[in-house]
Amino acid sequence: MIFLLFTNCSFKEVVKHHGVPFLEKKQASLIVNTSNKNDIRKVLGNPSTTSKFDNDVWIYIERKQTQSQLKNLGRMKIFKNDVLVLEIDKYGILKKKSFYNKDDMKDIKIAKETTAANFKKNSFIYSFLSSMRQKLNDPLGTRAKKRKDINQR
Repeated sequence: MIFLLFTNCSFKEVVKHHGVPFLEKKQASLIVNTSNKNDIRKVLGNPSTTSKFDNDVWIYIERKQTQSQLKNLGRMKIFKNDVLVLEIDKYGILKKKSFYNKDDMKDIKIAKETTAANFKKNSFIYSFLSSMRQKLNDPLGTRAKKRKDINQR
């Protein structure tokens, strides 16, 4: 029994990799105001995420996770989390390059403010959406009929 237990255990760390491997090394070959979209795709492949504002923004991610120690019951622990943000102008030329690693992520401040809802319970929008939700949840009105029957008894 003990033999089976030890033969199934692995002393080698299991690493789960997501995104572009060796992102930090590969991004060094990209030169601002010189590299274009084709160069970027040749080095890094297609972006993990894209966005369109004034310029194109391409985001590349590399994340490596491993199982933590036995005392944490094998939960996954992130040991590498790199993000590369590339801004490309309308001509396809790389205009800005920002690289963030796991330590840089700790310095990013996230706003804790929330946006308040603009409608009140007495507003037309609230009553309209409430009635639509009620109709979606109970299209035949069977719940209302059952409540009415129970109240009459």
